[in-house]
Amino acid sequence: MFAGKGPRWSWVRGPGLGVLLFLTVTGLGTVGYMAIEGWPPWDAFYMTIISVTTVGYREVHPMSTAGQAWTMFVLLGGVSTLFYTAFIVMAEIVEGEFHHRFTNRRFNRMLEQLTDHFIICGYGRIGSVIADEFRRQGIAHVVVERDPERARAVIADGSQALQADASSEDVLRRLGIDRARGLIAAVGTDAENVYTVLTARVLHPELFIIARVESQDAEPKLRRAGADRVLSPYQLGGVQMAATALRPTVVDFMRLATSSERMDLAAEQIAIKDHSRFVGVSIRDANLRQEFGVIVVAIKRAAGHMEFNPAPEAAIGAGDQLVVLGHPDQLKALEEAALRA
Repeated sequence: MFAGKGPRWSWVRGPGLGVLLFLTVTGLGTVGYMAIEGWPPWDAFYMTIISVTTVGYREVHPMSTAGQAWTMFVLLGGVSTLFYTAFIVMAEIVEGEFHHRFTNRRFNRMLEQLTDHFIICGYGRIGSVIADEFRRQGIAHVVVERDPERARAVIADGSQALQADASSEDVLRRLGIDRARGLIAAVGTDAENVYTVLTARVLHPELFIIARVESQDAEPKLRRAGADRVLSPYQLGGVQMAATALRPTVVDFMRLATSSERMDLAAEQIAIKDHSRFVGVSIRDANLRQEFGVIVVAIKRAAGHMEFNPAPEAAIGAGDQLVVLGHPDQLKALEEAALRA
């Protein structure tokens, strides 16, 4: 979906102009009858309406020659206006303007209902991969892209898009940043990403923000602007290639565990809320392996540090994140159980 004033001004120039002309002819006709024939306002207005609409009822009062000439003017103006409006309406139907406005209203309603979603800023090489992965996993998301061709490509690929500036406060509010799960800044330059992250952080201090970085110099700036994670595609790609060369089996395993294409194994993080049944319980006593069939790989503590391969007697605390491996159905069952008291 595309932002801008095009549809609104198109309406003013098209059917809106026809309505304006009709009102103008009606007003002038009413004033003319009052001035020429000396009729009261209601009689003058009634005569104008039956003339403009070519209904052809009898004249309200006997008219002078000047009044008859004025009636011909009103008739010609009214008929011309009606024909113009009908022509514009048909042209808009043919050109798809009504469909565009209907789609725009539907998109706005979708934005108003969207919650717990990701906002992807930019649809370049990185943004398109992210959106594609979210589509495969069924994650709610919306893309904001300044380039109209790329915005159309988003819609063609099956995602929702808004053609606008991702660093605009009004745009981010329209995209429901106050209800969003996270924001990914992947626009063209580091400077744009810094400004986008800064704007998003001001609007939503608690939002989880990931930023793409091109140069190493920009990484501290993005962190100061408010990014929770700053990732360099080139550095990640290089590390991945080096790891594949040195430990290909390990890399294959991690790829299978984190890929949405693999349906029998997945990795997930399970948030432990304050009221969860697992708070204060050790991994052994929680019976995660026996009840859910999952493997606890690590625990990210509420304080921020990570415990890899935690011991069976390690206690689970409120605010912790469990990193687990298992079948998607098992992981979903564990996630639902973690929400219960």
